[in-house]
Amino acid sequence: MFTDKVLMITGGTGSFGNEVLRRFLASDIGEIRIFSRDEKKQDDMRKAYSHPKLRFHLGDVRRAESVNDAMRGVDFVFHAAALKQVPSCEFYPMEAVRTNILGAENVLNAACANGVSRVIVLSTDKAVYPINAMGLSKAMSEKLMVAKARTHGGATTMCATRYGNVMNSRGSVIPLFVRQIRTGAPLTITDPSMTRFLMSLEESVDLVIHAFEHAKPGDIFVRKAPACTIATLAEALQEMAGTTVPVRIIGSRHGEKIYETLLSREEMAKAEDHGDFYRVPADEGDLNYDKYLVAGQIDLAAIQDYTSHNTTRLDVAGVCDLLRKAGMRTDAFVDEA
Repeated sequence: MFTDKVLMITGGTGSFGNEVLRRFLASDIGEIRIFSRDEKKQDDMRKAYSHPKLRFHLGDVRRAESVNDAMRGVDFVFHAAALKQVPSCEFYPMEAVRTNILGAENVLNAACANGVSRVIVLSTDKAVYPINAMGLSKAMSEKLMVAKARTHGGATTMCATRYGNVMNSRGSVIPLFVRQIRTGAPLTITDPSMTRFLMSLEESVDLVIHAFEHAKPGDIFVRKAPACTIATLAEALQEMAGTTVPVRIIGSRHGEKIYETLLSREEMAKAEDHGDFYRVPADEGDLNYDKYLVAGQIDLAAIQDYTSHNTTRLDVAGVCDLLRKAGMRTDAFVDEA
């Protein structure tokens, strides 16, 4: 399906983009375009890979012109560009609006204008029952995708994927804990009872590929994932490091939840089970409100949300095993200085 095709990754210098490159550069894909606004990261990536299939486009999803220019001749788009740090978005919510909502609209509009075949919008569990600016902005980017898929998609199939905590990505707490263990600093834990889904970078790409292969317009895809408490994660990392450091409870940060939700009960009511994945088809309703007021669903009360509290809960040994499978090695805890 990707043979001789052109793939564009917005925000492609991030953890997800690097994992896609490791997966795709050895394939028969024609070209991969990295679109991002960070020239230093682009230069680092260019030197690290030095690959003839790789092209770099400097630009910002906030600017419709730069997105449209970069998307000419593109077959597929993985839209990963976003502001993802919860506290940053909480204190500067309009920045989250400009990147996560208006930027997503620019990407979707450019895809339709340029005849892109498929667009995968990367979202987050924080978009479900959002309580912070980051989650609210990503929820709106999902709504934009579904609305455009319904009314403007045409030859362009749009869908979204939702992630929990992607281990070892820049937004994960794991690199912070590793640095603290490496230097002997106390582990700063917000709330020991907090739970988070755990997914490897490789699994995050698997989810996008599954969505790419099975999506219908407006679909949302989720990968089933285990979870653990933050206390268990901290204990597992110390066990892997073979050391113990003090733990300091700092309390929840701005906009943080005790647990995350990947699918609401309303979505679970219509979700299709794809083995390791769930597919949530788009709502096919319109402004005919009678459909909702007269013929609504009556069985929602018996359905549970899919959350990090009720998914498979890992103990310390389970988390250690998952971290090893994700590529974590004991030398990560050695202070190179």
